[in-house]
Amino acid sequence: MSELKGLIEYVSKHLVDMPDKVDVTEVLGEQTTVVELRVDKTDLGKVIGKQGRTARALRTILNAASTKLKKRSVLEIIE
Repeated sequence: MSELKGLIEYVSKHLVDMPDKVDVTEVLGEQTTVVELRVDKTDLGKVIGKQGRTARALRTILNAASTKLKKRSVLEIIE
């Protein structure tokens, strides 16, 4: 498991009510890594947050971690 995937999985599992339904996959591209986050439908609001604040915070954390690793990554929250 990569560090970025592990980071998003750890944070997401602590945000939701059903941590066993959290699924994080990593799609490696030529220049960008896409981190896909899937949660239970009832937990989707918790991961997105009011006006997308939680999702923005997750993306900021991912961006900071990938910058430190000299990589480029994007977080996609999949319904």
